[in-house]
Amino acid sequence: MTPYQIFEIASMAVLVAILVFDLLIVVKRPHVPSMKEATGWVVLYVALALVFAGVLFISGEPVKAGEFVTGWLLEYSLSIDNLFVFIIILSRFAVPKEMQQRVLMIGILIAIVLRGIFILVGVQIIESFSWVFYIFGAYLVYVAWQQAFGHDDDDAGEKDNFFVRMLKKRFNFTDTWNGGKIRLTSNGVTYLTPFLMVIIALGTTDLLFAIDSIPAIFSVTTDPFLVFACNIFALMGLRQLYFLLGGLLDRLVYLHYGIAAILGFIGVKLVFHAMEVNELPFLNGGEPIAWVPHIETWHSLVVILASMVIATVASLIRIRVVGAKTGDTSLHIGPSEAELGADGHYHIVDAMGTTFYRPLRVQHNEAGTLTVVDAEGKEAPVADFSADVVREAAREDMAEEDLEELRRRIREGREFDERDDRNI
Repeated sequence: MTPYQIFEIASMAVLVAILVFDLLIVVKRPHVPSMKEATGWVVLYVALALVFAGVLFISGEPVKAGEFVTGWLLEYSLSIDNLFVFIIILSRFAVPKEMQQRVLMIGILIAIVLRGIFILVGVQIIESFSWVFYIFGAYLVYVAWQQAFGHDDDDAGEKDNFFVRMLKKRFNFTDTWNGGKIRLTSNGVTYLTPFLMVIIALGTTDLLFAIDSIPAIFSVTTDPFLVFACNIFALMGLRQLYFLLGGLLDRLVYLHYGIAAILGFIGVKLVFHAMEVNELPFLNGGEPIAWVPHIETWHSLVVILASMVIATVASLIRIRVVGAKTGDTSLHIGPSEAELGADGHYHIVDAMGTTFYRPLRVQHNEAGTLTVVDAEGKEAPVADFSADVVREAAREDMAEEDLEELRRRIREGREFDERDDRNI
């Protein structure tokens, strides 16, 4: 086994371990990340990518290290489009704030798996048919034109895609989130909740964007391991970047021009590469075309960085110019919901000001009264809270069947306190 193969296995093991750890945090502690937390995770994933490149470099693979950095920045830049679609999908499915991290994490994991399959298929096609670079290149140039001057690609998140439409035809669905569970049973009928729908929408919609980004990265490297690693590192920090940037995304109005410039350049590079290794018999007699300029990896790196920096700076200048007229010069960085606590949790407080983290549930106890139990297992009598706040939180956080059981017990007089809990 070569040192590079050992590195492949070791790095994949580390990446999987980090993803599992990240997933466990999201599942066990649902919350909206604070600015500090989101920034920390983004910095961590960027640092991991740089460490990955550094290890490649010092282990005697400087060319692969350069290809990885270029490919990673390329995928990261193109993944910005995903963030706009994330906003639309989460809004369209009315994802509860506490559940947004969980659905984004699972949706991204689905996207990673689907992209892995896509990469393996793409590598096989490229190895068998070098002329496919002509098609990839022409397609990316077309996408670049559409990105800059065509319709808004955000439409991709406004309509149900094929997979979601297929599920809706075959299963019963409910608008109730049921505390983040996939299924809900009511009156003997089983329904699928929006939780399943939104993670499928996120994962499969990302695959549509991969149709652009995977061919693009093949212009940098055709090593399947590097291509997959670039995609993982680009997607891993995407969830935290969504919360970190917050409302800033909508204000970076020239960003799509930067992405279009990158796609156009990569498209031309792919066509040039196809001409360099030309095998089409009707073009130059099936021989490589010698006069085609060769574009190095560092050329791509410069174009990617310059395009994103220029587009971002131009957008920030426009924000200042417009802000001078409207008085709104805020960048709107971070979660846009003002009711977030400093720790990133949505919560309610009792009469003593103690914080109870959501999602929460209301349950009966042996004394025949009602108790609030928060996401961390903390308990307190219902009487310690504002009745309206508890009712609203319970209706949003608890499964419908659990609420029905609670109401039934209250109607029978099994649980009550000095206040009117019968309206919960």
